[in-house]
Amino acid sequence: MPSLFASYLRVYEPLTAFDRDRQAYWRRYVEQGRAVAPVEGPGRQRTSVIEALGAGWTRLPDLPEEAYVLEADEGLLVCPWNLRIRVAEAALSARDGVPPVLADAFVPPVLAGQAKAVVEDWRSGARVLERGVPRVHEQIATWGVPLRWFVLFDPEERQHVTAPDRRALRFRTEISKARRRSSRALSVLRKSVGDAPITEAVEEAARWLEEFHPRSVVELDYGGLVDLLSDETLADDDSPELVAAGLAGLSEGEAEEASAAYDKLVARWRAVQLLERCN
Repeated sequence: MPSLFASYLRVYEPLTAFDRDRQAYWRRYVEQGRAVAPVEGPGRQRTSVIEALGAGWTRLPDLPEEAYVLEADEGLLVCPWNLRIRVAEAALSARDGVPPVLADAFVPPVLAGQAKAVVEDWRSGARVLERGVPRVHEQIATWGVPLRWFVLFDPEERQHVTAPDRRALRFRTEISKARRRSSRALSVLRKSVGDAPITEAVEEAARWLEEFHPRSVVELDYGGLVDLLSDETLADDDSPELVAAGLAGLSEGEAEEASAAYDKLVARWRAVQLLERCN
């Protein structure tokens, strides 16, 4: 399976964050050895969705309930894929702002109707009462890493693997730390740049984190992006440091330092984004 040139922001929740039925399901899931490694997950997700949708895209199928799993001292931590709701939301999003003729070509009306029903049921009051507030545990960004994601992590939380058969770069932290960092960043941005797009983006990330259990773990995974970057580039990547430097510059009124860090960060990831256009 070819690499997906994407990065991932995930939240792993303890079993106590789920209702009793889900807790039992995820325990069996792990005991049966069904948990999927993050390196294999994106390809398996894509295959599952494409095979389930079929050629005509005339229905929104049931999709397997899979998850990434971490085993911590406190017990299991689970990051469900939520594939069905993610496909439904993607189908509706693909129709937004598109002329009806084109929208129907991309996402047939029958599939759009089913997707709308699934999303409405997901967010309905009855479901919330039964299973709690709905949560999508994984965000995906193609051809880069959103700058707001770096706000959540400290350079010391970096995990870098360069084995011959396995290359990876990721950051993991406790959700309480990620929340504090996003809160501090949001305070700095509101005071220094106001309601700018970057402020809104960090605020959106902070709101998303509030949906999860306080003992969760947050992970930023460079995913398939590592296949676009050399070992040296991965080893030298200091994106979280640049974000921290930019925020520190803004906080201290050092506009030039903040601008220099921001420009370097944007240039780095723009170079990766431009690879999408390479033949």
